Amino acid sequence: MKQEPHTPGSKPAGNLRWLMVFMAFSATAINYIDRANLGVAAPYIAKDLNLSPEATGALLGAFFWTYAAFQLPSGWFIDKVGARLAYLVAVVWWSLFTATTAFARSFGALFGMRLLLGVGEAPAYPSNAKIVSEWFPRRERAFATSIFDSGNRVGTALSLPIVSAIIGHFGWRMSFIITGALGFVWAAFWLWIYKPPAQHPWVSKEERDYIESDQTPPPSNPAAQQVRWRDLFRYRTIWGMMLGFFCLNFVIYFFSTWFPTYLVQARGFDLKKMGLVGMIPALVAVFGGYLGGYVSDRLVRSGMRLTLARKIPLVGGMFMSSSIGLSVLVESTTAAIALMSLSYASLAFAAASIWSLPADVAPTRNHVGSIGGIQNFASNLAGVCITTFVGVMLAKTGGFVVPLVVAGGFSLLGAFSYLVIVPEIKPLEALPPSGLPEK
Repeated sequence: MKQEPHTPGSKPAGNLRWLMVFMAFSATAINYIDRANLGVAAPYIAKDLNLSPEATGALLGAFFWTYAAFQLPSGWFIDKVGARLAYLVAVVWWSLFTATTAFARSFGALFGMRLLLGVGEAPAYPSNAKIVSEWFPRRERAFATSIFDSGNRVGTALSLPIVSAIIGHFGWRMSFIITGALGFVWAAFWLWIYKPPAQHPWVSKEERDYIESDQTPPPSNPAAQQVRWRDLFRYRTIWGMMLGFFCLNFVIYFFSTWFPTYLVQARGFDLKKMGLVGMIPALVAVFGGYLGGYVSDRLVRSGMRLTLARKIPLVGGMFMSSSIGLSVLVESTTAAIALMSLSYASLAFAAASIWSLPADVAPTRNHVGSIGGIQNFASNLAGVCITTFVGVMLAKTGGFVVPLVVAGGFSLLGAFSYLVIVPEIKPLEALPPSGLPEK
């Protein structure tokens, strides 16, 4: 029997899907601890190895070169082999090269380790999107997405006090060994717990039916089954998603790369204060992400068109995140942290809907990982841009004013992209073989 849509107070039989999204959340948290630890350790590595601001920026950006480039093959790989195997390979790979970073003795060795880390972390978010598309009906996807996506804020927040404490007691090298070990523990649990719902021995029939009751409808044109990976780049929807996500990550990656250095250099924080106060924006953003997922799903369940239910949090969140640019106008550290917290929370509010889009617009389920990888490829080019740009501006101006104002401008551009460039949010239909890009 077809299950009724979930309403407040009702409880579909079985909750195994929430365990699956928790596994995605925990992997994402570890992912961000492993990538953000360099941001926390950067002032101490720079001093130890006598690195310039430009060299430090290049190190912080090295990860994003391979992380962005490998989004494209990662999405294809996930759709071919499934999230279970792809995620296992990814976590073991990135954990290994996080730990071995501790043994680097030069700029070149550190740069190489960060490149290899980016290769391993690339499949993480497309795998998360695949897990949610398999385990959740549409009316729960945005909130489920907000849960796994909150792992990046939790990981960023935890990296500040945890890595700061490890550095304070054991030095920066030990911080990479300890954080790298976390992924191997997760991988053992993942092998035990995860399978798709159709193959999982623990899932009840009722929960499986509930998941299937509200999946993305099949395309009206059966030819959509034949949409090739390269054909996805012919759609205006995909390009709008790529630009919008680039803008979001241009701002959000400031928090996981240069933000600790900003607190030390621009606001005069010491190691202890950085670890405590510096985690506030990320913690506020956790709740912003949950709220964004709840609002989007609530709008879907109310009967609102999917396009409006996704665009309201997308456009509103991106617009509000421009508050990061206002932080240069205030002298008070408290006011600056408040504005940055608002910006980070607004980005998280939008991000829940961003990671719902691959499943919303995919022609078939076999395209979800590919679309997730494509939009994440574009978004992580922003990581290269923001890290390099801040390093160059620090060398030229000695301050963070220009980077923060530019970040606020990218927030507004992202709001425009989701409002205007992304058209109706629906499964992509097949285009004629010689057709022009979607209008």
